[in-house]
Amino acid sequence: MTEDTMQVACFGQPGSYSDQAMQAWFRGRSVEASYCDHFEEVTAAVAEGRARYGVVPIENSSTGGITEVYDLIRKYRCAVVGEKCIPIEHHLLGLPGAAIEDIHTVYSHPQGFAQSREFFRQHPAWEKIPYFSTSKSAERVAADGRKDEAAVAGRLAAELYGLQVLAENIQTNRSNFTRFFIIAPKMETDEKADRITLIIAVPHRPGALYHVLGYFFYGGMNMTHLESRPMEGHPFEYFFHIDVTGRLDDPSNAHTLRGLESMCSYFRILGNYASDRGGQP
Repeated sequence: MTEDTMQVACFGQPGSYSDQAMQAWFRGRSVEASYCDHFEEVTAAVAEGRARYGVVPIENSSTGGITEVYDLIRKYRCAVVGEKCIPIEHHLLGLPGAAIEDIHTVYSHPQGFAQSREFFRQHPAWEKIPYFSTSKSAERVAADGRKDEAAVAGRLAAELYGLQVLAENIQTNRSNFTRFFIIAPKMETDEKADRITLIIAVPHRPGALYHVLGYFFYGGMNMTHLESRPMEGHPFEYFFHIDVTGRLDDPSNAHTLRGLESMCSYFRILGNYASDRGGQP
C-alpha cells in the first residue's frame, strides 16, 4: 500500500451495492477496502482510526431510512463527507443449471427482501433467511453448492460468485435507489458542497419542533429529509436527523443555523458535502 492509498471500510462484500457506491465515489483514487458484515464494524473502524473513510447505506427510496445507521453515526460521532446514490436492481440468483422451480430457500439482507416483497408474495412456500448483505448471500449460495438455494443480489455479485440470474429485476419499485453516506472521523470542506446534514433535539414542550423547523423556512434553506430516532433513556423524546440545502460558509445559512442552535437542547452538524442524485429523475 502506498502513502496515497486510502483505507476504506465498506459494508458488505465485493460486488455489493455498497461496493458499487465506494467504487463510484472514490473513482480515480487508490483505495484499500476492508469489507464488513455489520454496520457497526464500519462506523467503529472510522471512529477508531482504522479506516480513513467508511461507506454505509443510509436510506432507500422504497423502504426509507436505515435507522441503525443513523444511530451508529451519532453514537460514534462520525462526520458525513459525501453521498452516493446507486440504482438498485435486485435479481434472484442461483447455481448454474438451477431453475426457479428448484428453489426452496432464499438468502438476502432484510432490505433485499423488503424491496422485493411483491415478488416473494408469488412464492409463499419459500423460506426467506435474512443474511449479512446481498453480496454475502450470493457468496453463501455459491459456497453451499445447492440448487435449491438462491440469493437476492445484484448482477455484479452473480458475476463475482459464478451464479446465474433466475429472475431479473424482482424489486417492487423499478425506480429504486439507495443513498450511501461516505463517513469520516471529522468534517471535510468541499467546494461543491450544497447539502448540510445535522442532528438536533428540542425541548420536550408543545410546538418546539414547529418553531425550530421554521428557521429553515425563513432562512431559505430547503429541508430535503427528516428522520426521527428515539432518545435512549428519555421516553417519547427524539433526535431529529435533518438534511437541508446550503453551505456552511454562506453568511445567511450560518446565521440561520446559529439561530437554530440557540433553540435546541442538542445540536450537531455532521457535514456539508456535495449532493448526488445518482441518475434519479
